[in-house]
Amino acid sequence: MEQNFIKLVGGTDTAPAIDTSARDAFVARCLASAAQGDAAAEAEAFFDLGMAFATGSDRLAIDLVEAHKWFNLAAVGGHEMAAQCRADVADDMTAREIAEAQRRAREWLRAAPGRRVA
Repeated sequence: MEQNFIKLVGGTDTAPAIDTSARDAFVARCLASAAQGDAAAEAEAFFDLGMAFATGSDRLAIDLVEAHKWFNLAAVGGHEMAAQCRADVADDMTAREIAEAQRRAREWLRAAPGRRVA
């Protein structure tokens, strides 16, 4: 039985304004959690970021490139559902967007050589 973990919903012309301070606080909390935990906690934090960017939750604007990047990092870290979610968002992305997401994930890994998910 195939499961879809993400259902993307199209935006409207009257999308609510994004509270950037709340968005930044959410991203900072996830990254702080990733930095202090073990590899599993890091992968879970990255997965949470992927979900937020994929669905527009936690006051984040939907950004499939960022969602793909975070799901990719979570999958590399061993998160069980991340690879499926990455594939789900990739279905709604162009090849150029996927390449950009992969580039961003590689940059993230290169930026911190001691990163556990590598």
